[in-house]
Amino acid sequence: MAYAVYVSNAESREISVLRLDDDGALTPVESQPVPGAVMPLAMSPDHRYLYASLRSAPFAVAVFATDPATGRLTPLSTAPLPNNMAYLSTDRGGRFLLSASYSGNKIAINPITSDGGVAPPIEVKSTPPHAHSIVADPSGRYLFAAALGGDVILQYRFDAESGRLTPNQPPLVETAPGAGPRHLVFHPDGSTAYGSNELDGTVNAYRFESATGTLTLVASATVLPATAGPPWTSELRLTPDGRYLYVAERTSSTLAGFRIAPATGLLDPLGHTPTEARPRGFAIDPSGRFLVAAGQQSHAVTSYAIDPETGSLTPRHRLGVGRDPNWVEIVDLR
Repeated sequence: MAYAVYVSNAESREISVLRLDDDGALTPVESQPVPGAVMPLAMSPDHRYLYASLRSAPFAVAVFATDPATGRLTPLSTAPLPNNMAYLSTDRGGRFLLSASYSGNKIAINPITSDGGVAPPIEVKSTPPHAHSIVADPSGRYLFAAALGGDVILQYRFDAESGRLTPNQPPLVETAPGAGPRHLVFHPDGSTAYGSNELDGTVNAYRFESATGTLTLVASATVLPATAGPPWTSELRLTPDGRYLYVAERTSSTLAGFRIAPATGLLDPLGHTPTEARPRGFAIDPSGRFLVAAGQQSHAVTSYAIDPETGSLTPRHRLGVGRDPNWVEIVDLR
């Protein structure tokens, strides 16, 4: 089995397309230029389209078709976005593009057309300072947006037919003061969600009530190694089987690993793996066998084999990419 790896490189304004093979080897496929500082990326649920946020003016999203056999990208269109968007995702049905603006303090919902294009927004909502992510729950009936400067995760009910949002009850969940909530992921079984906190170097575990679409904090764990400078937590990702969670920390350039307790969703620390310098983005392949991490300062990526029994990471292959690699997406090749 082989995989396509997409890496956005903000400074060199390009998307690196790589091939990840069964042994963890990475091979360059192409470098696709984009007309702006590019970060982040989002893949459509059917893997037919890749969406790239252009964060230099004029703020926009670039849409690419993906070749299912090679992973190569074909530019399709560019559409304006309401602001400089630091996060992109889609709803579970792939009908709406969801985006969050760190500098503009807002979230937006844009319809996705039948050919993968992005139409003008139907929802633009103000948030507390520094909205940093927006994701749908596994059912697609609820949306959650982390506002780093407000120390809250906003909770919304979502109409998957119209794309409209309404605040849930309660409308938000608070983190610890100064935690700086950044990104959120849901466990595959839908019972738990995990949130990375950029400013205090922690990861939170939340119980998710699927009937009400609300989060309840149950535990928090540090992602910092024993010798670390000021916290600067970034991405977090789960293995597809829900057994392991990994969180990147940029000051120490490490990946923290956690084993997830099956019955409770609580986190058991596994230790820290040194990785590329300033790891802003990383991803795990759909089989759960490999993790690929990008270093903003090293301008390179490294693939790691994930031990299924212990969750430990073993480096497999390192490859230079563009300047300031910051986001990674991985999909199957046919």
